Amino acid sequence: MSDSLSVSLAATLQAARVDRNLSINALAERSGVSRAMISKIERGEAQPTAVLLGRLSGALGLTLSELVARAEQADGTVELLRRAEDQPLWTDPATGYRRRAVSPAAGGPLELVEVELPPGASVSYPADAYIFKYQQLWILAGQLRFHEGDQVHELATGDCLQLGPPSPTTFHNPSGTPCRYLVALVKEPFEMRRHGGFSRD
Repeated sequence: MSDSLSVSLAATLQAARVDRNLSINALAERSGVSRAMISKIERGEAQPTAVLLGRLSGALGLTLSELVARAEQADGTVELLRRAEDQPLWTDPATGYRRRAVSPAAGGPLELVEVELPPGASVSYPADAYIFKYQQLWILAGQLRFHEGDQVHELATGDCLQLGPPSPTTFHNPSGTPCRYLVALVKEPFEMRRHGGFSRD
């Protein structure tokens, strides 16, 4: 992640927290991330990992790619994002996991995200990091071992998986080559999530 994006991401997190009238203590309680770590991230003294960003963005009612897009100052009125110039790309400093926001911000509730997981890498998220009503994984290349709660899915190129209700997950690449996959999701309204609602309708 570039230094400029690190600074912008820190400011974006702080602005989203303030917009929701959340103290650092309140965000720490919601996200499970320590107050000290949130303070360091907001001051630009620590680069958050994918796991930390997933927890923080979920607690703020945002997806991870929305958070990165805001940090990149993506225009919410744009309907076309060119891959080379416009699609925000974020790299996890801990694992090398790369997440590209494919969908324009004006695309409505549907969001498409392209992910590249390096050989042997794993990324885990708690259930409360998810703010999605529906989510599918489509493997574009390679192999993915996906832990969804107690279930383990062995996925290969071309496989597509419909996820169930939010549960702890782990994305693991068991192979010696990168795994690329597309995440398609329909976002759940933040207010519904705050009141514990989850619909499969």
